[in-house]
Amino acid sequence: MLSAFARPACAALRRSFSSSAQNNAKVAVLGASGGIGQPLSLLLKNSPLVSRLTLYDIAHTPGVAADLSHIETRATVKGYLGPEQLPDCLKGCDVVVIPAGVPRKPGMTRDDLFNTNATIVATLTAACAQHCPEAMICIIANPVNSTIPITAEVFKKHGVYNPNKIFGVTTLDIVRANTFVAELKGLDPARVNVPVIGGHAGKTIIPLISQCTPKVDFPQDQLATLTGRIQEAGTEVVKAKAGAGSATLSMAYAGARFVFSLVDAMNGKEGVVECSFVQSKETECTYFSTPLLLGKKGLEKNLGLGKISPFEEKMIAEAIPELKASIKKGEDFVKNMK
Repeated sequence: MLSAFARPACAALRRSFSSSAQNNAKVAVLGASGGIGQPLSLLLKNSPLVSRLTLYDIAHTPGVAADLSHIETRATVKGYLGPEQLPDCLKGCDVVVIPAGVPRKPGMTRDDLFNTNATIVATLTAACAQHCPEAMICIIANPVNSTIPITAEVFKKHGVYNPNKIFGVTTLDIVRANTFVAELKGLDPARVNVPVIGGHAGKTIIPLISQCTPKVDFPQDQLATLTGRIQEAGTEVVKAKAGAGSATLSMAYAGARFVFSLVDAMNGKEGVVECSFVQSKETECTYFSTPLLLGKKGLEKNLGLGKISPFEEKMIAEAIPELKASIKKGEDFVKNMK
């Protein structure tokens, strides 16, 4: 349903009809058969911004691609299966989205996923560095606080690292913050924008409610509860699914929103801002999520922390040690790889 995306934060679909000459994004989804990969691929196929969609996974991709290829939108769809077909999937891509990996189950932290997903991300990003070194790389695979440093180190190893083209997709935190604030204040969530900074796990997720547009006020106890809910929203879904998976549909929506914003900016649209976990000098962490101005070549300008409240300042201070440890864990993983 196209209208679901016709919103200020994600108006890519509305705008794209009027600038069709540039709507030729070649997008690859790595992990396209999974819980996030399938709905994400559906949303990308639905977009007039995308002209070619290449889908990779270790199982089921020919079927997913055949299914999507019948949809009456212009993006061509092709499925690629197994490591030997990965290079062909990546050739000529403008954007690569990586939702591959194992999902969280009840009782698991995002870090419990580390060893499996670290290996998957390192393998897939090495292929990207070799076969589409100029592409924008959007990492969804958790733990993002570690998989982004892994991606950066892999690209450095291949001599093709460009920090302006590697993004950790934290958009779901912003989407959730917008939704929860709108619910509490009786607002239209499509009109709410809460920047969320820091990282993408637990207390490293820092919603800047003080910078929300429109301006909203909460008593301190309600603010603390709301912040906690945003930070633990992933766990809320894991528990509700009772062992059947984690947030897949909302994550697919958030991933699509980020990709559409990025492609819009690559097409020359001005003033496109999204938060994302990237290499950063904004804090003492070498990677940190803040609002970013996106442009034709990816990250154009880091807009930084902005004006923050004492409550938010305290959350940043508390998040930094955990973030630093997760970043180091990712970097060390690549250093110790055979």
